[in-house]
Amino acid sequence: MQNNKIFILLPDGIGLRNFAFTDFYKTGATAGYEIVFWNNTPFELSDLGLAEIKIEKAKAHPLTDLYKNALKIVELRLSSKKSKDSIYQSYYFSPKINSVKSFLKTVFTQSITFFNTSDRGSQRIRAKIAQLERKTKLYHDSLETLQREKPAFVFCTNQRVMLGVAPLLAAQDLGIPTASFIFSWDNLPKGTKIIETDFYFVWSQHMKEELMYYYPHVQENQIIITGTPQFEPHFDSDRLQTKTEFCKNHHLEQDKTYFCFSGDDVTTSPNDPTYLEDAAKAVRNLNQKGYNLGIIFRRCPVDFSKRYDSVLTQYADCITAIAPKWIKKAESWNTILPSKADLELQVNTINATDFVINLGSSMVFDYVIFKKPCAFINYDVPNGLPARLVKDTYNLIHFRSMTSRDCVAWINSPEEMETIIISLLTQNNDTLVSNASLWFEKINQHPPQNASVRIWEAITNLIRPIS
Repeated sequence: MQNNKIFILLPDGIGLRNFAFTDFYKTGATAGYEIVFWNNTPFELSDLGLAEIKIEKAKAHPLTDLYKNALKIVELRLSSKKSKDSIYQSYYFSPKINSVKSFLKTVFTQSITFFNTSDRGSQRIRAKIAQLERKTKLYHDSLETLQREKPAFVFCTNQRVMLGVAPLLAAQDLGIPTASFIFSWDNLPKGTKIIETDFYFVWSQHMKEELMYYYPHVQENQIIITGTPQFEPHFDSDRLQTKTEFCKNHHLEQDKTYFCFSGDDVTTSPNDPTYLEDAAKAVRNLNQKGYNLGIIFRRCPVDFSKRYDSVLTQYADCITAIAPKWIKKAESWNTILPSKADLELQVNTINATDFVINLGSSMVFDYVIFKKPCAFINYDVPNGLPARLVKDTYNLIHFRSMTSRDCVAWINSPEEMETIIISLLTQNNDTLVSNASLWFEKINQHPPQNASVRIWEAITNLIRPIS
């Protein structure tokens, strides 16, 4: 009898949005699979009626984090040398040295990188990580779980979490095939792949080529193009509210025209409050000229800071903040979890707004699904908080995938904010939307609403090979 039990490994909360809150589960269940979430998050999936096995008190080996950091440095140096491009060094942030312990950790990491900055060296580090993780309680607990449950396949929902290493090693040591999903469009150039699996599921041909470029030990036949489920909810009309309902729920004025300002995290854009204020000033000026505009502010979901408070208070006539419905379980970013309700909130925010403004966010893709344009902020804040120069942000590797500079409107100064807003409101945006659609097609396999189907088809082919 065919074994149809599939483990979906959630090493942290990143995979919840893609794999627990979309139709991914239902698609697999309809195909006849017994799906069990191997859950290392604080989220109780059983409350959603999903089968789960909790991973209790997971801990990596104390040295693994140091080797992981060394591996990232080595891979970024190798990418920089291979491409003759210094941009890769900007992906690494040096740790703060504020104690003897942090000093010793830094020295240890530097010594590892000194002796291993080569392709062979990176493989030595990966082998060392595997050796260390096989000594952990997490590895032995994972062996017990897998021997008891006997899944046919283990699918890890992202490639960058250290706590995914031991469970996947346990599966491989038992001969159970494994795969990991590359969860974000900008991950591979950053040297974040800590997970080693038998197969890799990627968004697109573009991402497949990146994976082979940055990780030459990964073979082409190990990589499967599926797209990502994160955009699937945008195609579900049952999630959409009328504008009347949305305005009532969020205390908006139905006769106003709204656009969205989507925030970045504090590391990417520490000066976001200034950019939001620039947009609010433009809206206030336009409203004095007879327009009837408002801004819906959607902050970065993992940003619970108070850095926007003064701007939101000062420009309450222009800005309505609608916070993402994410759950903060602890202080670190990977314990801030998405919720199923936020999928509907995001979709309806897009549906209720005419366009989006941000500093280089992937929201450009969310909006283009709705045939709506995006404007990228393209100027630095004089005397602002220390930040990467905006021109360097748009020189990052993932932005080089743009099929045309005209995928978005560019706001090159605070003075241009009004002009661009008027242009997006009054002019034909078909060219921007068309160009952004081409960029999206390059980034993510189309049709995007079929990603879950493609993932389950791939799993079927891997566990039931054609004879």
